[in-house]
Amino acid sequence: MPIMNNHNNLLYGGIEGGGTKFVCAVGTGPNNVRAEARFPTTTPEETMSQAVEFFKQQEASLGKIAAIGFACFGPLDPNPDSKTYGHILPTPKPGWTNADVVGKLKTIFNIPIAFDTDVNGAALGEWRWGKAQGLQTFIYLTVGTGIGGGAYVEGKLLHGLIHPEMGHIAVKHDFENDPFEGVCPFHGDCFEGLASGVAIEKRWGVRGGALSKDHIAWELEADYIAQALASYSFMLSPQRIIVGGGVGSLTHLLPKVQQRTKELINGYIQSPVVLENIESYIVSPGLGNRSGMLGAIALAEQALQRL
Repeated sequence: MPIMNNHNNLLYGGIEGGGTKFVCAVGTGPNNVRAEARFPTTTPEETMSQAVEFFKQQEASLGKIAAIGFACFGPLDPNPDSKTYGHILPTPKPGWTNADVVGKLKTIFNIPIAFDTDVNGAALGEWRWGKAQGLQTFIYLTVGTGIGGGAYVEGKLLHGLIHPEMGHIAVKHDFENDPFEGVCPFHGDCFEGLASGVAIEKRWGVRGGALSKDHIAWELEADYIAQALASYSFMLSPQRIIVGGGVGSLTHLLPKVQQRTKELINGYIQSPVVLENIESYIVSPGLGNRSGMLGAIALAEQALQRL
């Protein structure tokens, strides 16, 4: 059932920690964001210090923050019972491997702090206020600088052994039309290695936004994304797949992804939403580019309600 906010007079803090920038906010939801700040992701010490300072300033002007939700890039350890809880695990992001990002917050703020992946946070935001409202099982996928996915399964965020890494599944590499070797430092031509924003830029020499809508890049991109979405559909049977991120949210790309995914599923999933209404199965985020930031606030809200 949906989270019911019985603390309308309380404020929540949210951090969307991305590999390029951090977004910090204080509020209670989409219609009540009281303060917001963005700053580049530099070193762990500098970046987390800026986040702490932001929340200190907001508490001084707006009042006590009840809880903080931190939706962060990974890989990371979201298990509160683990010795490395709140740490970034080995990552290509220089300087961030083993960084204790939650520890910095805990030393300053004596309040509940929720920690999860940026994509799990975005998924929760979409469930709370966006296009996943009322659903029990769905996926939020972001295709941007990197690729990641959050899964909400049977009423809760999926973690498992660590957390899903949907950007690192294998896809069929079309070497004839795409001899590009891929950019993933771990797997080369995995999904992220072939279809991320970094891969697009390295393959074509310019950022995706500089490519025309009829460039061959988008047929390749749609095929790789569709391969992944078809696999997720078979594995998790989501009621909906939400595709966000700078690349994923391109309006001219989404119809290609929808059509190609339907072709790859090829009638195997006997559901009207796939067979007849694929546009309602694969959708853009209801919260736009604010799914992650608002999802962090939803994480904070959830953390307080667990007490």
